[in-house]
Amino acid sequence: MQLHLRNHPYRYECENLCRLFFPYSHVKVTDALSPAPGEPWAQALYETGVYTARVSDGERVVEKIHAQPTLEEYAMTDLLYGAFTELTGQTPAWGMLTGIHPVKLLRQYVEELGEDGGVKKFRTRCHVSAPRASLALRTLRAQGPTVSALSENDWALYISIPFCPTRCAYCSFISQDVKHAGKLMGPYFALLLEELKKTARITAALGLRLVSVYVGGGTPTTLSAGQLEELCGQVRGLFDMSCCTEFTVEAGRPDTITREKLMALKAGGVTRVSINPQTLSDEVLKNIGRLHTAQEVLDAFALARETGFTSINCDLIVGLPGDSLTGFERTLEGVLSLGAENVTMHSLALKRGARIEAEGGTGLHRCQEETAAMMDYSIRRLTEEGYMPYYLYRQTRMAGNLENTGWAKPGEVCRYNIYTMDECASVIACGAGGVTKLRDPYSDRLERIFNFKYPTEYISRHGEILERKDGVTRLYEQFRQRLH
Repeated sequence: MQLHLRNHPYRYECENLCRLFFPYSHVKVTDALSPAPGEPWAQALYETGVYTARVSDGERVVEKIHAQPTLEEYAMTDLLYGAFTELTGQTPAWGMLTGIHPVKLLRQYVEELGEDGGVKKFRTRCHVSAPRASLALRTLRAQGPTVSALSENDWALYISIPFCPTRCAYCSFISQDVKHAGKLMGPYFALLLEELKKTARITAALGLRLVSVYVGGGTPTTLSAGQLEELCGQVRGLFDMSCCTEFTVEAGRPDTITREKLMALKAGGVTRVSINPQTLSDEVLKNIGRLHTAQEVLDAFALARETGFTSINCDLIVGLPGDSLTGFERTLEGVLSLGAENVTMHSLALKRGARIEAEGGTGLHRCQEETAAMMDYSIRRLTEEGYMPYYLYRQTRMAGNLENTGWAKPGEVCRYNIYTMDECASVIACGAGGVTKLRDPYSDRLERIFNFKYPTEYISRHGEILERKDGVTRLYEQFRQRLH
């Protein structure tokens, strides 16, 4: 798809609207339109107080014009959104929203206008459907106690283990399969511990209070039982854990879970694990490149219960190749029967670098009505079973233009997920691909410090990683100076 812009700064917003309505067409911004026959295109123009949006699917053309004396983001994007909805006949459930954090936006509106006024603005300005506005409001309410309990020095620790037994067909994360990257795991682990040591020194000197630890990936349980024991021991030995009541490790893939590893995690103070089936269909598991069966998921869950874990999360994905509404319903009912304390519902997001498109696995992803029915079924059933939505985020090119939502039984929310998705607390990340997000407790300012993305870079340039950690001290000193 070609996109032609003129006289306004809203390139990012207009590009995302093109992807929203034409998710399988690459968007190319051009100085002048020259589309091939049958190729979709769009124009978003501003001239002397007049906005013009023209869109085409390669055959029909829809034009919208609006006079506005001042240049405004929503005037341009609203016009373009209206042209796309008329052209395609689609009315996305999340309206014109393309950002990651819709609940954060709703929070801003509610703080400005109160709950009723905030929801009204959320719906009318952003064209969000009533069911999705309700889901966002329920999520916002569920986050309230966690957000209000934060103090100015609270922070969460994220630890990245970027290795997996195999690479799933939909994956574009920096994780690498151990068959090809196994030789990196030892050096990576040793350097990760060094980064943790420096992080501990910095946060202690700043007087920060650790309230959550989250070990993600990748699949952290690709580490050996001995390495997991050492990692947990280092965390508990380096950091003051007296105020930290949650310690999560993504066990994730059942083909990496053993009794010895779970016992090492339990002994190391881990309070919550994720065992992520994505689906309980053996056929769909094979389609996405998993080497385990649905029965192995059930066995791993039972093993986690046997070793004493009372807080377990299960991830499921809507839109996987070869799945169906009936198959998805069976999967969700199977997970509900296990009694998982958390269930995280994902919509399949097509990412560059994932092999799923090249392998022709986007059939269900393109069936928006069916994927919407799958997600609506999950919302209804999880609500019926007493779960509440407590964090929510969105990505580009999601199945059905839907969402990812974390659901929890009462008292079982994972606060880390709220901190990182709502961006209401500082999260300091260690490991490859980690992004430290420092929240100024005295303003809305958010600063980021990036680690190198790939394990090879993390190992070869580790000195730079440690130097970047000094930025945590500099930024917190700036936050506190502004207070005074």
